[in-house]
Amino acid sequence: MWLGIWRELRYLLREKWDLCLVTLAPALVIILFSSMFAQGKPTHLPIAIIDQDRSAFSQSIYRHVSLNHTLKIETVSEQAAEVERLLNKNKIWGYIHIPNGAEQRFVRAQDAEISIAFNQSYFSIGNTISSAMLVSTLQALAEFTEQHYLVNRLPYIQAPTPQIKISPLYNPQLNYELYLEPYVILAVLHLLLCCCVAFSVGQELKRQTLTSWISNSSIWMALVSKNLVYVAIFSLWTWAWMFWMIEIRGWFVAGSLGLILLAQLLLYSAYAFLSAAVVLTTQDLSKSFGLIAVYGGSSLSFAGVTLPLNNAPLFTQFWANIIPFTPYAKLQTEQWMIGSPVQISLQAVWILLAYVVVYALLAYIFLKKIAKGAA
Repeated sequence: MWLGIWRELRYLLREKWDLCLVTLAPALVIILFSSMFAQGKPTHLPIAIIDQDRSAFSQSIYRHVSLNHTLKIETVSEQAAEVERLLNKNKIWGYIHIPNGAEQRFVRAQDAEISIAFNQSYFSIGNTISSAMLVSTLQALAEFTEQHYLVNRLPYIQAPTPQIKISPLYNPQLNYELYLEPYVILAVLHLLLCCCVAFSVGQELKRQTLTSWISNSSIWMALVSKNLVYVAIFSLWTWAWMFWMIEIRGWFVAGSLGLILLAQLLLYSAYAFLSAAVVLTTQDLSKSFGLIAVYGGSSLSFAGVTLPLNNAPLFTQFWANIIPFTPYAKLQTEQWMIGSPVQISLQAVWILLAYVVVYALLAYIFLKKIAKGAA
């Protein structure tokens, strides 16, 4: 096996393009996505306030909105049409409308008729800005109620407004760096790994060096040694990125770090053997890259990270259950963010191991068949 590993390393040192794929490309992926999510969550998103009331009540809302770091008050206007134009031009992401007489209606225990509108065409930003505007408005209402109730300016309210505590679990800062980056980095790196393995195996077929590949050891050892090189390289890149996330950025692992690292090895191994099997089956790099792109490229979308799988269509659930990234994403969530007991995540480990075994056997069968034909 060591001869096979050394042979693959010499191949990488000789082929500069392949060397770039396993060195510069992963580094670039990590740097790009880490910088993208470094801010954590959107801040200072521009909004407007349509203040047609011009009262202490509307000033309270203005003050609380201005203190919310997620929001930035771009303009305050009485003209709804003017604010609508800004929204249509994407100059602002939303607005709070305080109609005339809002304070008078509120002190009479009537509906103040305050409304919030926001741009939902960008889903994540829409959710963030709507939550921020709602929270700031509710805080202003609570403060106004408390202050004026105590000085008896709200005779129709018999008791103070109750306080409701909202506690986001496992990602209390609502931070995109913790929510998305661990999944995006692995999703891109495993796809890059697939390309590297597929290209390496494809070159053996194209240059007719198959005999040289398997001559120094058994077919099984030749296959394992080739894939092991790429699994080791991409695992090292992943662990370097995790060091950055945990030690530098301060995102602690709530559960078992060892189990996460093991799952990553199994994930990369599964996709490495899969790529080898696909190339050995088609014996055509173009077709292989197409199949790998469909199977590996859909990982993030179908793993239940961006969209829940509970009520997903039958085909979506079927596809999610035939890709190795799904059990890995489940394990990573349980061990990195939630801190679940190790026993809960062992099922995902066994599923990943099953993927490794199945894809390795398929690659072995196809390689053995080609080797017999070449003999």
